[in-house]
Amino acid sequence: MTAPLTGALQTPSLKRRLACMAYEGVLLFGVLMFAGFIYSGLTQQRHALQGQAGMQAFLFVILGLYFVWFWTHGGQTVAMKAWHIKLLDAQGAPVAPKRALCRYLASWIWFVPALLTARLAHLPSSTAIFGLLLAGMLAYALLALLHPQRQYWHDRLCGTQLVVSRPPPRKRK
Repeated sequence: MTAPLTGALQTPSLKRRLACMAYEGVLLFGVLMFAGFIYSGLTQQRHALQGQAGMQAFLFVILGLYFVWFWTHGGQTVAMKAWHIKLLDAQGAPVAPKRALCRYLASWIWFVPALLTARLAHLPSSTAIFGLLLAGMLAYALLALLHPQRQYWHDRLCGTQLVVSRPPPRKRK
């Protein structure tokens, strides 16, 4: 279920990329909890709503640093290594920091339309917001099926591609 790209590069299946994204979310929970703990300690935040905008901005920057650093140092986050997925530029070369930052910012298309809709609709519950967010993410993921190489559209915009990255076979002793 992978579509060939240039040469031997293959696009990972949509199912594999979504599983990797879910795993990334689990790993990022710890990263963001630790970063939030540091922020709240440094700013003497005593209540969750105190300094909420500052906390969100700080975590946005932490996420950006996380992704840009991993994508420019080997092309894989921890979750991407586990799922054998690698980020390259459109020519198959490692991703430069500017391109990685562009991809990080453009990848918010996964979430922003649903969150903006929830805000404008004044949705009353977190369950409704979560449902809208999930539906929006699923719709965006399915748009990859319209791309000739089954890549996400923010990758097309940024000149990047996700490829299958199998480790070399182990030599037997």
